[in-house]
Amino acid sequence: MYSFESDYTEGAHPKILRLLAETNLEQTKTYGEDPYSRKAALLIKEQIDRENAEVFFISGGTQTNLIAISAFLRPHEAVISADTGHIEVHETGAIEATGHKVIPVPSCDGKLYPETILPVFRFHVEEHMVKPRMVYISNATELGTVYSVDEITALHSFCRENDMLLYLDGARIGAALTADGADLTFEHLGRFTDAFYIGGTKNGALLGEALVVQNPALARDMRYIIKQRGGLLAKGRLLGLQFLALFEDGLFWELARHANTMATILRNAIREIGYPEMAESPTNQLFPILPNDMIAALRKDYIFRIIEATDDVNSCIRLVTSWATQEADVRAFANALSRLSV
Repeated sequence: MYSFESDYTEGAHPKILRLLAETNLEQTKTYGEDPYSRKAALLIKEQIDRENAEVFFISGGTQTNLIAISAFLRPHEAVISADTGHIEVHETGAIEATGHKVIPVPSCDGKLYPETILPVFRFHVEEHMVKPRMVYISNATELGTVYSVDEITALHSFCRENDMLLYLDGARIGAALTADGADLTFEHLGRFTDAFYIGGTKNGALLGEALVVQNPALARDMRYIIKQRGGLLAKGRLLGLQFLALFEDGLFWELARHANTMATILRNAIREIGYPEMAESPTNQLFPILPNDMIAALRKDYIFRIIEATDDVNSCIRLVTSWATQEADVRAFANALSRLSV
């Protein structure tokens, strides 16, 4: 059985494992104040061209989202998300558990736009309702779609005009920024968001995300809040070392490009056979719509998620390639699909 279920089914890139092993017996400061974490943070700040930004290493994406959102919002404030957004669908009510309402907005492509946010902002106008204060987006989205520079700048302008914060979930930011046709860069995120995080878990690390806070008002007392929420890792160097390995020589981008390249091979094969897709994803998540009997046959040899039935005889599935996906396995899946289509 070969798995296309997610991009974190494997362990970690060998370079990361080597660095962890080589430094294993070194004694360093704890709680992320070690030299490796500090160097990794500097590298990230250089890449986003924001020397005054603050970088915090946290173990997972859900933990990063709940820590950031609960820290940035006052008790009566809420966060707006696409109805497919991770904080709305796949975090077990973690944000609501911190006392903040998630306001979902319908989205056919997983993205938010000023015109889709505006009705929410206009509706919540008094103290009997929660106050929309943050816009939450993800890049790549849960449907594999990506934001352009124009879309991010438009959201940023809307947030500035309406005294709102823009926060970007970057669990798959590597795939998003290296996708074909993508014009967004780290520098843009540094300029046009209040905070975002860089996903390591889904791009070659054992675990770990890097929360980058550009807005100085939001970074205040963040280490206190991370500690209180259980996110301040005692052996913080385990996170810092991994991001150092990922960013020191461009490994982060290399791994993301590989995942996208493998997805492109798979996407082209699916399109050549003629199956439609639920979303036009240029990243490492694919959402083809296949006959149910074909899905059943494929599941004898492959692991993947069934997203939803699209009619009585077809369903949408999700295929995800990773930094470790081998071209031979992608070709084998494409061949199996081709045989079953005859």
